[in-house]
Amino acid sequence: MTLARFVRKNAFRNKRRTFLTILSIAFPLLLLSFLMSIWRAFFGDDLRSAQSNQRLITRHKVSLANLVPGYYRDKIRHIPGVTHVVNMNWFGGIYKDTTQKNFFARFGTDPEEFFDVYPELTIPPDQLEAWKKDRAGCVADAELAKKYGWKVGDRIVLQGDIYPIRLDLTLRGIFTAQLANNSLYFNQKYVEEGVAFAKGQAGFFGIMVDSPQNVERVSHAVDATFANAPEPTRTETEKAFGLSFVAMLGNVKAFILVISSAAVFTILLVSGNTIAMSIRERTREVAVLKTLGFTQRTILGLFIGEALAIAFIGGVLGTLIALVFLAGGTHAPQGAQMFLIALREWKFTAPTSWAVALLAGLLSSAIPAYGASRTGIVDGLRHIG
Repeated sequence: MTLARFVRKNAFRNKRRTFLTILSIAFPLLLLSFLMSIWRAFFGDDLRSAQSNQRLITRHKVSLANLVPGYYRDKIRHIPGVTHVVNMNWFGGIYKDTTQKNFFARFGTDPEEFFDVYPELTIPPDQLEAWKKDRAGCVADAELAKKYGWKVGDRIVLQGDIYPIRLDLTLRGIFTAQLANNSLYFNQKYVEEGVAFAKGQAGFFGIMVDSPQNVERVSHAVDATFANAPEPTRTETEKAFGLSFVAMLGNVKAFILVISSAAVFTILLVSGNTIAMSIRERTREVAVLKTLGFTQRTILGLFIGEALAIAFIGGVLGTLIALVFLAGGTHAPQGAQMFLIALREWKFTAPTSWAVALLAGLLSSAIPAYGASRTGIVDGLRHIG
């Protein structure tokens, strides 16, 4: 019998206890892998695409709920380093009903410049031209269109809530993106023609800068331009803009850190208790192994090997369950893009979780295994327990 097989046999000699231990380790590793993936989705270096590093968002300094004058767009356009500017307005509204399953992002914008500011979204040229020519036209994300079975030329009706208007839209194009944004865009002029207070107003501006090196300079220049205006602005990177919504939830970083630390501590307690119990039950076996010629180092390796095997199986199981949860989140009515990013980050967080599981198995088994390996033959054979 090889040492590897001997380790495997001993690790599963008490199948019920081993199975429960694996589950006890899997659950904390599930939390750890899931939360680390969410962490990287929120705070990673790149949330969407390379173009996002050159994109700025300008909004009202006080709150996103406050609108800014539409003529700011032309002033921003003349700032050195700015290549394109597009107005964006959150429409909200109701599609079919108010249930979460029919919720998706709906924005009014300018078809002429929208895809210049968001070049990572790709759309056939003929569909883009059709959208530009139709004041009541709209474009939708490919995944969103797939969800509802939309095809180019279909009629989409949105009933406004923020804006008291019913939009009767025609789908003129379907765009694709590396990460689906599940959004629909239409010409903001349609709303302005029907709602007086919407005319000449923008929720925020998307700004494309000529290079990442000029992003900070352009950001300061935009805010300085409107510093003394009745509606001052706040300009930030697209990543910072997205994280501002996360900040509304509180200190997310601290929350994830606390939960992750608790998960690791739980692993140590569970695996340590199991290994200690297993070793106490096998004190006489240690004496027998030494009688047969097993060295202290070999016995130490056997016990640690068992702990590492159980911990690693639990870690793999936990991360696989986390993968299932992340994949399920991509179909949620809200936050689907965040889960898509988190799903992409899983391949980086899973090995870290496995390493944590192995480290926990090593730390929890080292002391009891070392103590057992030093047990004398006579003392071991006399042991009753």
